[in-house]
Amino acid sequence: MPAANSMAMKRETLNLRIKPAERDLIDRAAKARGKNRTDFVLEAARAAAEEALIEQRIIMAAPEAYQEFLARLDQTPSPNAALRKTMQTPAPWEQEK
Repeated sequence: MPAANSMAMKRETLNLRIKPAERDLIDRAAKARGKNRTDFVLEAARAAAEEALIEQRIIMAAPEAYQEFLARLDQTPSPNAALRKTMQTPAPWEQEK
């Protein structure tokens, strides 16, 4: 019967230089959450990384500018050659091979 740990993904090592006071702070916080240092730091770093990437995808706009944006999206595009060609071209998943 395989061990439970054999199913887990292999972890790689990440070395950090840290001041003792910062390490102690992290250790106290990890203990308060019922986690070990590694799991606590990994969870916090992953959350910060995800947030940093999400912030790059969020566009902030004033309410008036956002309403103008929505209004333009709702407008029917004026016919033009490029739009006509796009609408007549089969999607890649619809094309015969």
